[in-house]
Amino acid sequence: MVIKLGENIRLFEANLKKWVAAQQNFLSTLEKIERKIDENDRLEMVLETRMAFKHIMRTIKAFDKWLQDPFIIGHMPREMLIDVQRTILRITKELVKLDIKHTSEFADYILDLNREGKLNPLLVGETKKKEPEQTRLTMWR
Repeated sequence: MVIKLGENIRLFEANLKKWVAAQQNFLSTLEKIERKIDENDRLEMVLETRMAFKHIMRTIKAFDKWLQDPFIIGHMPREMLIDVQRTILRITKELVKLDIKHTSEFADYILDLNREGKLNPLLVGETKKKEPEQTRLTMWR
């Protein structure tokens, strides 16, 4: 039984095409950013990384919503689900590995700076004692 394409399906198709076009546009932006990483100052790196994080979170929320929709999951082929699951597991593992690496390296770096007395006193919450061992480092995580 073939169902005639109704207005809902046409809107669905238009929304999907709009989403894909927006994602392709963002991908193009990321590629431009990637080409100039070595020229960026620290502020540009932080802002561009935060923009990428924001987009990742937006995409994840949309993907999660997508996989909660009975229409989508009721029609999505098993092969597509396998591809999504494998890809997301790979991406998640890479993100967790990056977090472990970055957090460990940064912790070591800060401790070295602290031992050398090179921490910026304006950015460190000091305790009453001024000895390096008694310094309380501010962490926002």
